[in-house]
Amino acid sequence: MTSDGGDHDPAADRRIGRCEDVRRVFDAMPVLVLGMAGPELEVTATTAAYRVLAGRSEMIGVPFREVFPETMGQQIFEMFAGVHRTGNPVQVRAMRAQFEQQGRRIEVFVDVIAVPQRGADGEITGVIAQVTDVTEQERERLATQERANVAEARYAQARGVIDTLQRELLPAGVPVLPRVELAASYLLADADTAAGGDWYDAIALPGGHVALVVGDVVGHGVAASATMGRLRIVLEEHLAGTGDVLAAVRAADAATDRIPGARATTVCVAVLDPATGLLTYTTAGHPPPLIVPAGLDDGGRYLETTAGGPLGTGGERVAATARLATGDLVLLYTDGILERPGQDLGTSTVDLARVAADVTADRALPGSPGLTVERVCEQTIELMIRATGHTDDITLLAAQLTPAPAAFALTVPADTGFLATIRTELDDWLDTARVGRADSTAIRHAVVELATNVMDHAYLDAPDLYPVTVTADLTDTGRVELRVADQGRWREPRPSPDRGLGLHLTSDIVDVLQISHDARGTTAFARHRLTRPARLLTAESWGPASSARPAPQADPLIILDQPSAPRPRIRVDGPIDGATAGTVEHEILAAGATGARSLTVDLTGVTHLASAGVAVLHRLAALHRGNETELVLFAPVGSNADMITTLVDLAHRTLDPDDATR
Repeated sequence: MTSDGGDHDPAADRRIGRCEDVRRVFDAMPVLVLGMAGPELEVTATTAAYRVLAGRSEMIGVPFREVFPETMGQQIFEMFAGVHRTGNPVQVRAMRAQFEQQGRRIEVFVDVIAVPQRGADGEITGVIAQVTDVTEQERERLATQERANVAEARYAQARGVIDTLQRELLPAGVPVLPRVELAASYLLADADTAAGGDWYDAIALPGGHVALVVGDVVGHGVAASATMGRLRIVLEEHLAGTGDVLAAVRAADAATDRIPGARATTVCVAVLDPATGLLTYTTAGHPPPLIVPAGLDDGGRYLETTAGGPLGTGGERVAATARLATGDLVLLYTDGILERPGQDLGTSTVDLARVAADVTADRALPGSPGLTVERVCEQTIELMIRATGHTDDITLLAAQLTPAPAAFALTVPADTGFLATIRTELDDWLDTARVGRADSTAIRHAVVELATNVMDHAYLDAPDLYPVTVTADLTDTGRVELRVADQGRWREPRPSPDRGLGLHLTSDIVDVLQISHDARGTTAFARHRLTRPARLLTAESWGPASSARPAPQADPLIILDQPSAPRPRIRVDGPIDGATAGTVEHEILAAGATGARSLTVDLTGVTHLASAGVAVLHRLAALHRGNETELVLFAPVGSNADMITTLVDLAHRTLDPDDATR
């Protein structure tokens, strides 16, 4: 007999140890073990270490839920009960659990292994749980993760500053010209994506010529970017003033004495005459231009380098010439696209000529949207580095000779019903002239505003319909010139919150607005500088990102009630102009009970918000304020409605006021 009156088993004593010894050893084990029996999981055994963690000294024979009532809802009992029910072991890493200990709630993290306990007949009799306290390790892991998150946030902030610096020092884009298409792209070096010293420039010159510049300052970082910015200004000023590539490079040579870090910069400067195809260029220690002829399948050809080394190193400057035909493309680039890891310079040079030719002919990734020059500047980089990566900045600047678009001319009756015709015809011309989305939106708004002004005021005393004529032309200086003319009588504009906003809105949209009038009628002249944005690329940039406008589609006015919204709300899609503003006003009045109840108007889908629409929204907003209700105008950032309501200082929200997730 044992000391507690149980049966004594000498064989078990020899195999396992005497009960007193096993109990003593079990209790002293530096692990947390809990034994439970039956479906209620009555506690049958614990180690001292487990009792210390749990903060309880006596729990034998008590169901788990009574021992740890505070764990209800934490799915701990359910986990153990599932092992007892199914016989499937469970292992959980870093489980967070809360216990009551000496009158206070503590939180721990534990690894848990729970296995079924079986009797002699194989039936499940209970559950054995081994628990490892990993609180300190988990807290350290979480602290490390938090430190990493903070470091990542700081890095992202620094990266944002560097990106901003790079974008400010580089031109915002390239000019849009009638006889040459331009595009540029810039990929920063992989090494911490630090700011770099590469740059590009494209400058519209008098006589329709265009200057092309690609350069590479030695080194990386903010200092290299600052040097690049100063050199770029020197070259831009001399090219804009003289159009002479040699004079510009010689001025940059002289500037290396006063610009720190400028010495040994390489640069390729070219001037292209689209009318004759003559390309005059010089390479100051820089790789020469690559010509991709139109319609040829045998790749591009490199021009000869010219005499003279990098800036500030001495040597005579010499210019060379080449001639391009319509459809030919010239590519300026930095050596980052040639000096790829694991590739010798000769192989990379051949690869660039072949890849650029394939992309130009749309053989590489066929069917991509956008202009050929945009495709070359983006896909060439993507294809060249996809297998090798890159360790230096890469800059590409492409120019392709194209036929000039014909000037735009349209005459329609001075009736608001023809505003849609003006928009459609003008959009077609802007697309033919290869004008980007942002500039097209501005030009369309300006023209429709000026045409609406004619329709509202020019022929008030005339019983018949008289014409309004719209013309547009893309100039060699990279600007579009617009004229909207009538044969009516001039009336002085009277700005007010309700009417007369058209001319003021137009003057905010375009660079120049001039009104002239005489006995024969009135002509509104507007000029707007056009820019095609360059792409500052990252590793995540690949994919279609064309500046081209979507294909023109029908643009009907659609006003829909949104009954699923948490409060009264309607959505307006399509144009709100002189022809549709009355309909919009009527529908908003109906939905808002003539101002008696608050209303949200979703302007996300508005394709054109003219001054007539602005006047309606001002008037309705005032009506709601007078009734102590609210007219909430929702126009997301970047939308047409956001652009116009911001210009005219009309209160609106850029985040959805009915978005329950915010």
